Amino acid sequence: MDPLDGSSNIDVAVSIGSIFGIWKREASDPVTEASLLRPRNEQVAAVYVVYGSSTIMVVAIEDGVQGFTMDPNDRDFKLPRSDIRIPVKAPTYSTNEGNFSAMGAGTLEAIEMLRETFSLRYIGSLVADFHRNLIKGGIFLYPADSKNNQGKLRLMYEANPLAYVAEKAGGAASSGTMRILDIQPEKLHQRIPLIIIGNSDVVESTIEIMNSNIKIH
Repeated sequence: MDPLDGSSNIDVAVSIGSIFGIWKREASDPVTEASLLRPRNEQVAAVYVVYGSSTIMVVAIEDGVQGFTMDPNDRDFKLPRSDIRIPVKAPTYSTNEGNFSAMGAGTLEAIEMLRETFSLRYIGSLVADFHRNLIKGGIFLYPADSKNNQGKLRLMYEANPLAYVAEKAGGAASSGTMRILDIQPEKLHQRIPLIIIGNSDVVESTIEIMNSNIKIH
């Protein structure tokens, strides 16, 4: 799990959160770094929590995605959003444009396309940007660049859980060269590029443009 995603934003009161994935294991199996590098087809659930103007917990299992909100009166979680599906229309894109000068040619061309088509909305907390796009539609990008040529976000406890949520809600998640949930983890803190979307058609067209000039590895 990522216990406090977006922690650098605490001092300025920006929404932060927690992210974790769940895999099955036998109770008798020892917990080691190797045993934690589980393939995606053994992931059975994913959860994230947003701490902001309200406390929201989104749970994804095989049957779908449910959105709970904590009631401050009794500190119980209610279910105002059941069976969440990402909207068909994607109004926004989310990326750190401060990294623009370090991006490859294909990525730059893809972002130029997104600028012409969508409105920019970027919070800077992965879980908060992802939640907005899950509920309202949109694409999130944290691609590889010259400063982070292997990407910056962690596969096991950021990309994998959110990719699971995205797909169960009808969306897609990719590294730019392959589906996130098809990547076999090699180490616990492995970093990858991440393109997570609420709308599969937009992520596919974005990846096509990115890979037309330069591959993301």
